[in-house]
Amino acid sequence: MTEDLTPAEAYAAALARNAEQATALAPFREMYDFDLDPFQIEACKALEAGKGVLVAAPTGSGKTIVGEFAVHLALTQGRKCFYTTPIKALSNQKYADLVKRYGADKVGLLTGDNSVNGDAPIVVMTTEVLRNMLYAGSQALSGLGYVVMDEVHYLSDRFRGAVWEEVIIHLPESVTLVSLSATVSNAEEFGDWLDTVRGDTEVIVSESRPVPLWQHVLAGRRMYDLFEEETDHGGRGASRREVNPDLLRLARTENTRTYNPRDRRRGKMVREADRERERRQRSRIWTPGRPEVIDRLDAEGLLPAITFIFSRAGCEAAVQQCLYAGLRLNDDEARGRVREIVEARTASIPTEDLHVLGYYEWLEALERGIAAHHAGMLPTFKEVVEELFVRGLVKAVFATETLALGINMPARSVVLEKLVKWNGEQHADITPGEYTQLTGRAGRRGIDVEGHAVVLWQRGLDPGHLAGLAGTRTYPLRSSFKPSYNMAVNLVDQFGRHRSRELLETSFAQFQADRSVVGISRQVQKNEEGLEGYREGMTCHLGDFEEYARLRRDLKDRETELAKQGAAQRRAQAAGSLEKLKPGDVIHVPTGKFAGLALVLDPGIPAGRTNGHRGFEHHDGPRPLVLTAERQVKRLASIDFPVPVEALERMRIPKSFNPRSPQSRRDLASALRSKAGHINPERHRKNRSAAADDREIAQLRAALRAHPCHGCDEREDHARWAERYHRLQRDTRQLERRIEGRTNTIARTFDRIVALLTELDYLRGDEVTDNGKRLARLYGELDLLASECLRDRVWEGLTPPELAACVSALVYESRQADDAVAPKLPTGNAKAALGEMVRIWGRLDALEEEFKINQAEGVGQREPDLGFAWAAYQWASDKSLDQVLREAEMPAGDFVRWCKQVIDVLGQIAAAAPKENSTVTKNARKAVDSLLRGVVAYSSVG
Repeated sequence: MTEDLTPAEAYAAALARNAEQATALAPFREMYDFDLDPFQIEACKALEAGKGVLVAAPTGSGKTIVGEFAVHLALTQGRKCFYTTPIKALSNQKYADLVKRYGADKVGLLTGDNSVNGDAPIVVMTTEVLRNMLYAGSQALSGLGYVVMDEVHYLSDRFRGAVWEEVIIHLPESVTLVSLSATVSNAEEFGDWLDTVRGDTEVIVSESRPVPLWQHVLAGRRMYDLFEEETDHGGRGASRREVNPDLLRLARTENTRTYNPRDRRRGKMVREADRERERRQRSRIWTPGRPEVIDRLDAEGLLPAITFIFSRAGCEAAVQQCLYAGLRLNDDEARGRVREIVEARTASIPTEDLHVLGYYEWLEALERGIAAHHAGMLPTFKEVVEELFVRGLVKAVFATETLALGINMPARSVVLEKLVKWNGEQHADITPGEYTQLTGRAGRRGIDVEGHAVVLWQRGLDPGHLAGLAGTRTYPLRSSFKPSYNMAVNLVDQFGRHRSRELLETSFAQFQADRSVVGISRQVQKNEEGLEGYREGMTCHLGDFEEYARLRRDLKDRETELAKQGAAQRRAQAAGSLEKLKPGDVIHVPTGKFAGLALVLDPGIPAGRTNGHRGFEHHDGPRPLVLTAERQVKRLASIDFPVPVEALERMRIPKSFNPRSPQSRRDLASALRSKAGHINPERHRKNRSAAADDREIAQLRAALRAHPCHGCDEREDHARWAERYHRLQRDTRQLERRIEGRTNTIARTFDRIVALLTELDYLRGDEVTDNGKRLARLYGELDLLASECLRDRVWEGLTPPELAACVSALVYESRQADDAVAPKLPTGNAKAALGEMVRIWGRLDALEEEFKINQAEGVGQREPDLGFAWAAYQWASDKSLDQVLREAEMPAGDFVRWCKQVIDVLGQIAAAAPKENSTVTKNARKAVDSLLRGVVAYSSVG
């Protein structure tokens, strides 16, 4: 090739090569046995030029190469680099990678669980650790040159996303920021904000996957391609992907009505031949079972595969189904290697704990090349699964979606059982972003020529909808930033109130809100033009039609108001009847999912708010706990009682009755049916409508009839225009309120938080009081509650296990929103302290309502959850793992995770508690030692 160059061109090329050899990028590229992609080179050059970078690229495309170049630059320049990740497992993984490359003396690790060589020039840490260092003014920040924020799109996470913005805003100006993100559709907007708060930032977006991805639907025995082959339309190089017509035809056939003998077609019975053809077509369509899917993928050379099942129990069941089906994906040699690795990695687990943890069943599945992966597993078990999968010794993993969040576990194929998942509140379709994240695991760079995403056929599946998910490669990054109490005192302490307010207004949340106002303003202008046209359309020659339309609306509003009052009155009567219920009353539930005969076990709670989720958990009456005739124990709500209820009979509830025991429920339900199954409840009679006797309605109707426009022949045409005018006017006013609401929203929330903290003597103007300095050391969702408990000396005199039980209420959140049975609690001082914590929370909750701090907006203190108190108390009291897990009815992975969070908060409390005349600091440290044993203490590094 060089022979074709002119002397001048050859000289220029030589100069360019020499110039490149003089850069830091040249030796860095030689560390890899593959050439860097153009987007990686562009980002690295921008970094070397002193710019910050935002790299948005698909999962598995090699974004982390850019982060590793920042590490290389820091070492070359004699500066420090902090590499932050959103989850501890990813920190551990990146730490291991960097130790292999640079040696253990140059790399450190800081997470909530581990502190290894924290003074090293390269430190891997979770984002929260860096945030805490910034607020504490840590000496470790000295000499910091680069910060890598891996998976920066976590900024959208509604629970933790604010931490990313806090770090970005508060990092010293001298630090160069490297932001690595999944492909997002508003990367330029995010880049503009980074440019505003961090200075010169280069935005590099790559949408091409390193390994092509093929999309399929598996129905029965056949694997359908989702798309037809891409074609070039018009020779312009623009390709369009059409949905496979065979798949569309299959969906039409499957979703047509099944045959009914009473159906008639053109007046005749459907012919037997048509029915037979339809039956044959249907016999080819079914949802394959899990072992069948793995067997099919194995036969077609599409393993290793990750099957995403949006349920922990579903993942465990899938492994068992594969074992029962006799699936074996490993030969004898691979089985031996699996056992060797597993035994080495689990050698530190006490033998007596192995059975409790289901070790032997887990090992049998691993030896066959099959495993589950979810948050309920012991962290050590999850790490072993990850290691074996990467080594090719586990070939089929059934995982929840948490596996898709950053862990480096690429596969040849990804299987999605369903396109619907539980989002914490309801079953909802997965979003294009979630689909991209999940299927992004398919295709291993440097190993696979192509990756495969397989969706299992389900009745009602719409190929067009699936194509929309697969074809939408991006999703928008939305800020979830909200000020917190801890953030407020730390900011005021460092910058004062005025400067803190200005800093918060530089957040990405406010940046997005301000930008959105521009579009809303344009819409207001358009609406005002439309209002003018509607006003002309409703003009009436007989009189003022706007006035006539207002009378009609007032009449409608009054009728609606009376109807609501009637409904409220009926609800009040129903609530009053519920308050009279007693345990042992037999009632008839009039409506809802549990309609029918029921026995009252507990009359329920009094009216009012039962926790801090205002707008979500406000109860307007008792919520009786009942046993239905179908043996279900359920906590009912006022919505189940639209009419008053009364006791039909009385029954004795045995003292031995246990609502958790199926046999106990079955026996009592049988007695209930025998006692009252024959009773028919009386039907509730409706009262006369209030509108019939209302004076205001009579006056409005008379005014309508007397209005000149009432006699207009075109009255209804005018009324339609008037209704459109009213709706558009209402929408326009809402838009104007949104404009007012979006301006300075973050700062206004900050002002309300500061006002509350001033009321509680945490702040005095720009001064942070001693109480405030204590709050500044407490990070977490219930930071203010923890600080108030320290101030009121609620935890003084508690033993370490009792303190662990109390602190667990600050971190634990039950996976079940409404537990029918109250949690078991330690007795004595611990129970009294937990009760006092709930009372303090009630006081804070009322104060938050007074200062308009709303949890529905993501700000404020939720009610402490006592569901982990007994488990924490037992474990800190040196009880066995078997006993603790059995009584807690909790998977080992969840137990370990909650224990580690309790340990983290205990450490904060030990640092924040008064040092004089207090037992809390000493006992918090003892509680940490008591909890940090056995399965909780296993190191996840190395």
